[in-house]
Amino acid sequence: MTNPDGQSTDANELSPEQRLEAPNTRLINAGIVTINDMETLRACVAYENANQQRIQILRRLEHRASEIRAEDG
Repeated sequence: MTNPDGQSTDANELSPEQRLEAPNTRLINAGIVTINDMETLRACVAYENANQQRIQILRRLEHRASEIRAEDG
């Protein structure tokens, strides 16, 4: 992934804002599916709740949380 400066960015280094405020839904979905840990996921849920409160995004985050739990256990 590249940031606005054209530099490569590791998906694990993306902030919740970068993941959830992308210009289109395909990029938002990509930001969500690259979440690999509950800490990052919780930060994204908190960001979404504090800013946009989009139900579809929160549902996608909830689904990703279920996937992470299944992978862990």
